[in-house]
Amino acid sequence: MSTAEAPQEARRDTAQYGVCGFLAVVGVLVIVDAARIQHIANSNDPIGPKPVPIVLGVLLLVVAVLYAVDVARGGTGAAEEGEDVDVTSAVDWRTVLLLIAAFVVNLVLIEPLGWVISGTLLFWGSAFALGSRHHIRNVFIAVALSLITFYAFAIGLGVNLPAGVLQGIL
Repeated sequence: MSTAEAPQEARRDTAQYGVCGFLAVVGVLVIVDAARIQHIANSNDPIGPKPVPIVLGVLLLVVAVLYAVDVARGGTGAAEEGEDVDVTSAVDWRTVLLLIAAFVVNLVLIEPLGWVISGTLLFWGSAFALGSRHHIRNVFIAVALSLITFYAFAIGLGVNLPAGVLQGIL
């Protein structure tokens, strides 16, 4: 069998250990935070609020350990058959930076201008960054999305997003 025909040795995905570590850190933080909860028991709830987050934290630690063992044994996730992402291609930094810029603009402008305007800029900027070049149509869609989310939060969830300069109009 020639070298071209030899099966490629599976490359270890060591980045998955980072995911294991992240799960472990989150598990520890959940347990530490749950340990600080005061025991409040009454006749309706003799256990109190402490056990659920502690169990979740322990389960996160167990998953982190089992995942680390799986990665150490060479386990990797299989790509979906319909997956069309080329993992060997370079990162499109222009798109990433434009998306970051859209979120930063939203962050800076949400208080002074309000959600509807900053959300419009966020949605339009995201569409632009992701390649849509129907600018006028995207503005109308972005305004509609901003108004829908503004009223969905206000009416549906009872959470008032900042109205900014449109206070009294919305």
